[in-house]
Amino acid sequence: MSAWPLALGGAPLQARLRSTAEDFQVDEVLGFEPDGAGEHVFLRVEKRGANTDWVAKAIARHAGVAADAVSYAGLKDRHAVTRQTFSVPVPVRREVDWSSLHGDEFRVLDAVRHSRKLKRGALQGNRFRIVLREIDGDRAAAGQVLQAIAQRGVPNYFGEQRFGRDGDNAARALAMFQGRRVARHERSLLLSAARSQIFNDLLAARVAQANWDGALDGEVWMLAGSHSIFGPEPLTAELQARLTEGDIHPTGPLWGQGDLRSSGAVAALEQDIAQQQAGLAAGLAAAGLNQERRSLRLFAQALRWQWEQDSLCVEFALPAGCYATTVLRELARWDERTAAAAMQE
Repeated sequence: MSAWPLALGGAPLQARLRSTAEDFQVDEVLGFEPDGAGEHVFLRVEKRGANTDWVAKAIARHAGVAADAVSYAGLKDRHAVTRQTFSVPVPVRREVDWSSLHGDEFRVLDAVRHSRKLKRGALQGNRFRIVLREIDGDRAAAGQVLQAIAQRGVPNYFGEQRFGRDGDNAARALAMFQGRRVARHERSLLLSAARSQIFNDLLAARVAQANWDGALDGEVWMLAGSHSIFGPEPLTAELQARLTEGDIHPTGPLWGQGDLRSSGAVAALEQDIAQQQAGLAAGLAAAGLNQERRSLRLFAQALRWQWEQDSLCVEFALPAGCYATTVLRELARWDERTAAAAMQE
């Protein structure tokens, strides 16, 4: 991600990320509670050093169901302590001893029935508790950056996870569009990487122009806390006030077929970026994905921090589909190759 510019003056710290799994903790927030009855059991699971799919398969074996019958809302980092929900179909007349399902890598915290299967993407967001260690740098400047993150937000870049262990998923997507055959499960990952590359390139251009959190002619807006969009429409005093207050955000394209919703200067810039990535843009359109939008700005909710000798503990919450490292990179630098490898499922 070093190719994409920072927005808040440069990271003032150098630090070690993920010294231990406990230094990177993630709590999944579904945004709803299981209803207590039905043909599906929701398992709240804490895992460390294990990827999400591996845990899902262990649950399936224990329950005596097919591996693809176990579902989860989203992938969680392997090199971390994470708490997330899995759902497994279990007839009402049958009970499973979940207390005997545990190991060094994970344990079941709770089991509650629900009337529906948990679907991918059906989550509100995630809460993070991250400890940066072996810190070197200007702590006063770091405090100012943290205040700016809280007040202004950060560019909503897609994180390293989207681009693969070696950062080559976008290149692999281009090869796929040019005829290289890939496994079925790889296809969706590569399509996502291609979209993420174009979006991040567009956002990087707007960060460089210092208008990533401002308004250009032809802007399409997203309501905070939702995926609802409106516009383009002329900037008014009311819209400017809502933008300043964080009630709305400018957006960028998740590329696909069809016309851009933006117009004017925004559309011209987005078309220019897509032309620079013409192979990816054409491949996404040919794959049948439709044009969508993503917020250019990300606010870390309930942000707080505490210094502890040579470490810094940072806590915050993010909406689904957003990345903790996108927030942290405005604050600290670390070995990105090591971090990217650590975050692979």
